[in-house]
Amino acid sequence: MALVEMLMPKMGESIIEGTVLKWLKNIGDRIEEDESVLEVATDKVDTEIPALEAGILREILAQEGEVVAVGKAIAIIDTEGSSNEPKTVTTPNQVAPSPPAPAPVSEPASAPTPAVTSTGAANEGRFYSPLVMNIARQENIPMAELDQVPGTGLEGRVTKKDIFAYLENRNTAETNPSTNTAPVAAPAATPTQPIMPAPATEKPTPASSKPSASVSGTNEIIEMDRMRKMIAQRMIDSKRISPHVTSFVEADVTNLVNWRNKMKDAYKKREGENLTFTPIFLEAVAKAIRDFPMINVSVEGDTIIKKRDINIGLAVALPTGNLIVPVIKNADQMNLNGLTKKVNDLANRARINKLSPDDLSDGTYTISNVGSFGNIMGTPIINQPQVAILALGTIKKKPAVIETPEGDLIGIRHFMFLSHSYDHRVVDGSLGGMFVKRVADYLEGFDINTII
Repeated sequence: MALVEMLMPKMGESIIEGTVLKWLKNIGDRIEEDESVLEVATDKVDTEIPALEAGILREILAQEGEVVAVGKAIAIIDTEGSSNEPKTVTTPNQVAPSPPAPAPVSEPASAPTPAVTSTGAANEGRFYSPLVMNIARQENIPMAELDQVPGTGLEGRVTKKDIFAYLENRNTAETNPSTNTAPVAAPAATPTQPIMPAPATEKPTPASSKPSASVSGTNEIIEMDRMRKMIAQRMIDSKRISPHVTSFVEADVTNLVNWRNKMKDAYKKREGENLTFTPIFLEAVAKAIRDFPMINVSVEGDTIIKKRDINIGLAVALPTGNLIVPVIKNADQMNLNGLTKKVNDLANRARINKLSPDDLSDGTYTISNVGSFGNIMGTPIINQPQVAILALGTIKKKPAVIETPEGDLIGIRHFMFLSHSYDHRVVDGSLGGMFVKRVADYLEGFDINTII
């Protein structure tokens, strides 16, 4: 018998843990290599985890709902087992997978409509994935109301489809008060209802050194969900770890705007995809990283690790309002058409929650397009353990002085700001400033005769 530990894999840059959502295999089941064994949720993506070895699932070490650190064992696989062996084992301490806190009353999975009963948390203690909690937070659904939503998932859990169906019926009920499926208390009527459960018997007493928050009946108290807590902690850690400095450059991008306007319709007709500015930005950044390779590093203690691969992360906005950062690996080895295909593929899969852990890993530099939100510039926070990040502002028309052999003229040009935040421990102002200026130079010098 050869027993192999199945470990919680790394599922993206800076992700240190994942939540076991559902085991797809039972103890004693045969598993083929690369066959999905369980579903795991992180603050960035929900994904299925495949087995690296074929064999028999002998033991489950992490139960559904449990938060497990990356690299920790989650299961034991017998690589020499046979499929006709018993489905269960007799190890005294072994238990079948089950949620750590089963709901006292489970809603039937076949409930046809998301009707809400009177007050009370029939499903209090039920586990919710980060995605469901994000939707609840965005839609201002109190936890007591969320506990009443019927779930069609395992053990009555609420899926994304369930909560969207509930919201549709909820909104219909709010516009028609006579219906009996309306929520008992809409968020506006219960401003003090928290989103996350906070039983009075478990809420710690605030430290005497911290001032108490002033709360009135017009305020809404919202406790951060797990995803928001992790994002907050990482932002704090990044500012604590890296002394941030930001340099700004304004670039005249008239040539690339005119080129894209000329090419986008033909490209759309030929390829069936949109031609955006993003691949052009990526190409310029990849070229600048080749020119200044010390931007493409990370820091471990007193050691600087210089990365050979140029893997550029690209922040993508999700329908929930959150951001996810898929990575374009070896971006410097792709032409403009290849970058366009890759960007469109990652962006589309990100929006439908189909990214794999590999899509989010091994980034060495990050771009954030704040211009897509109408912002002219920003001061982005570094994505650890990287040492720099570039924010791209919106493109705006401005009057400008144009130098010609016949003299200076006033004309209308397209300009954008580039904001470069970098870790001043290892990137000085000269390197950080020259890098972003080189990116601007590549954008300004874009060849209008480029063929894609």
